[in-house]
Amino acid sequence: MGRVSRRAFAAAALSAVTMMTTTSAVPGRPTPGPAGAAGGGGAAAGEMRGVWLATVANRDWPSRAGLSAAAQRAELIAHLDTAVRNRLNTVILQVRPTADALWPSPYEPWSACLTGTQGADPGWDPLGTAVTEAHARGLELHAWFNPYRIAAHTDPARLAATHPARENPGWVVPYGGKLYYNPGLPEVRAFVEDAMLDAVRRYPVDAVHFDDYFYPYPVAGQTFDDDAAYDAHGGAFPDLAAWRRDNIDRLVRETAARIKEIRPGTRFGISPFGVWRNAGTDPLGSDTRAGVQTYDDLHADTRRWVRENWIDYICPQLYWNIGFAAADYAKLLPWWSAVVEGSGTELYVGEALYKAGDPAQPAAWQDPAELSRHLTLATSYPQARGHVFFAAREASADPTGAMARVVADHYGGSAPSPA
Repeated sequence: MGRVSRRAFAAAALSAVTMMTTTSAVPGRPTPGPAGAAGGGGAAAGEMRGVWLATVANRDWPSRAGLSAAAQRAELIAHLDTAVRNRLNTVILQVRPTADALWPSPYEPWSACLTGTQGADPGWDPLGTAVTEAHARGLELHAWFNPYRIAAHTDPARLAATHPARENPGWVVPYGGKLYYNPGLPEVRAFVEDAMLDAVRRYPVDAVHFDDYFYPYPVAGQTFDDDAAYDAHGGAFPDLAAWRRDNIDRLVRETAARIKEIRPGTRFGISPFGVWRNAGTDPLGSDTRAGVQTYDDLHADTRRWVRENWIDYICPQLYWNIGFAAADYAKLLPWWSAVVEGSGTELYVGEALYKAGDPAQPAAWQDPAELSRHLTLATSYPQARGHVFFAAREASADPTGAMARVVADHYGGSAPSPA
């Protein structure tokens, strides 16, 4: 799953991470000619037009914790209606932001983003309502889960009294001022799969969605302490990194298989950080100089998941402008297109709507047409089957008109389901 405030916890995370790519951006290029041909009519069959709706720390919704059930529902409906107005066809709703739930889960407490108190019943069923209301509007609803993130602090006493992380302290690793479940413990992997897939059993969600948080983003001077788990379970692997990658591979493979068992037809998609590996690290990598590489730093072998058809779609977060020196959108798009070519995995492109007009971003992002240029460029790559915008707050406010420009240039008609 960036950014100036990325999925709130998520928020600062990618913002900081993408800045690690360093180097300056190339100023915005002239706007291409009319882009109507790039999608000015109705959407092609299978085209993704999506938006992320983040709940962690109340990033997009609810606007603040503690609203009444009626007010929360009204805000949710407004986001769905905005998606329809923007001629989108998919909303990716974050339903398990910090090892808690936006549905009545028997595994984990109610999310704090609803009432302000983790474990407090909000008096309604947000996920059930979201599925029903999205489908009533012709939208797909993808349920977005964060497998291992527990909290944006390191104090277990601040979690709900019945939180599994308090009941199983051996599952928990503090790192970088946050709490995480340890991906190296088989019992953790089984638990988080059970907790997430409970939602798939209960509701006809159109897809299960993970973002970019697997092993945590590196924090300088700190070590993720999973030595005991490695000693117990890593004997078959040449090193710690290989074992960690296998842990995440197992999560992906097992989740995919269990989704098919529980609700055939429900898809599984992942939205990783946009750089698998730099070409300077691996000749199979992209022509980038990113400060983070998912294979090495998050232990997420995203390229393998595509090539081995473990997932139905991949939506890399290509949150950089065309011409950005360290990670150029115009170089990453063809790289990812080549990765999915010949696989059974669809490519959708994650777009940094949140950067549009942000004065802290490179000059290219001050031009409201930058995102529209991304979609125009993507028409040259038939493997790119659509785009997902981060995030719903910006899609609603659209302070610079960047989203309106995308709609005017590319979304001239309604969009059938991407599936």
